Amino acid sequence: MATSTRRTTAAADWRALGTSVRLVTTDPTLLDSCNLLLARHLAEVDAACSRFRQDSELVALDQAQGRPVRVSPLLAEALAVALRAAAATDGAVDPTVGSAISALGYDRDFRLVQDDGRPIRLTVRPVPGWPAVTLDRATDTVTVPAGVRLDLGATAKAWAADKAAALLAEAAGCGVLVSLGGDTAVAGEPPAGGWRIRVQDATGPVDETPAPGTYATVSIRSGGLATSGTTSRRWRRGAHDLHHIVDPHTGLPAETPWRTVSVAAATCADANAAGTAALVKGAGAQRWLAGLGLPARLVANDGTVVTTPGWPAFAPARSGPEAAA
Repeated sequence: MATSTRRTTAAADWRALGTSVRLVTTDPTLLDSCNLLLARHLAEVDAACSRFRQDSELVALDQAQGRPVRVSPLLAEALAVALRAAAATDGAVDPTVGSAISALGYDRDFRLVQDDGRPIRLTVRPVPGWPAVTLDRATDTVTVPAGVRLDLGATAKAWAADKAAALLAEAAGCGVLVSLGGDTAVAGEPPAGGWRIRVQDATGPVDETPAPGTYATVSIRSGGLATSGTTSRRWRRGAHDLHHIVDPHTGLPAETPWRTVSVAAATCADANAAGTAALVKGAGAQRWLAGLGLPARLVANDGTVVTTPGWPAFAPARSGPEAAA
């Protein structure tokens, strides 16, 4: 995604949480201080939620063997968001896919996954299901059944973007956009005309022409916009082409007619959960999203684009792009 505005802004690009990070502020003098706060926030999120770090709180839950565990408020909040997303999507987005996605070979940073071509055997096996996980927010205590591994990949980045944008906007008193690998959240006073966001099939640097495929430019003034898809984070194991969107009913990559789904919502977390669920739900996704009143753009595998009510038909280009994800 990419945004452009008429007002002078400043941006910083780097990597964290295994993905691209872009921060844009409407006050250029506050960019550096905001970037330091963002780096600290994302480091805390990584230490709490990463399934690739042996010292993370999330991985420590694997050793609990079904016993209640007191977790940090940060991890408790991330788990609450994941469980709420599971309930809202009828289980299409489910945090208990950890073992399933690891079995597909996605058990380390994605750049390492791509270099491993060892064959695997695909087995249909439904995931344990999110109702098996209990979270007591009064004590920040979580209970995960023995043998169940959690993966917050479908919700954590979007939630982190929401949390960071709100934190930075309050601290700096200016407009802020935080984009984490396609999950974009905004807070504070937006630029004139709103944040311009380019929606496309594959995340790429802001100064590059969009990858082959259709794209659109839209504007948001609050909340978040997220694109979920099967065109990125793909890898091959033996004879199988795989992607990271797991269908909880099978434990395998979702067989979906859509290659990307972009959704705007009150929060980036809600937008991302809805987009990911739409991929899993398949042919009925457009009707499901419309029923929720969510503006969305769905791109079929053959390139056909369909939208739900509220998604703008056209947004003219302005100045050059200012943020990308």
